[in-house]
Amino acid sequence: RSSDLECADAAHGLQGHIISDGGCCCPGDVSKAFGAGADFVMLGGMFAGHSECGGETIEKDGKKYKLFYGMSSETAMKRHAGGVADYRASEGKTVKALNKGDVETTVRDILGAIRSSCTYA
Repeated sequence: RSSDLECADAAHGLQGHIISDGGCCCPGDVSKAFGAGADFVMLGGMFAGHSECGGETIEKDGKKYKLFYGMSSETAMKRHAGGVADYRASEGKTVKALNKGDVETTVRDILGAIRSSCTYA
């Protein structure tokens, strides 16, 4: 989150905004991103695998997974742009996310972590 801190200082000095993208694995990471000055936080990986998510459901060894891919992944480029262009590299990844059930629980955890963080200020 140190990059969020440095970029936020520069961007906010110019009336810009910061979107913290990547690396949030648990609700506390969202609080850290906001605490470091992010105006928005990307949470694709944290939301992947929930019942409400689009994408293909895969069953393996009795467990359900959702196929999740970032928009810079080879999977996304093949599906939406006809493949990886010669001048580009695939940056994202494609993973099977274990089915996490309803997203409501995850959202509650994130909001709880943010509220808790505010009590330390």
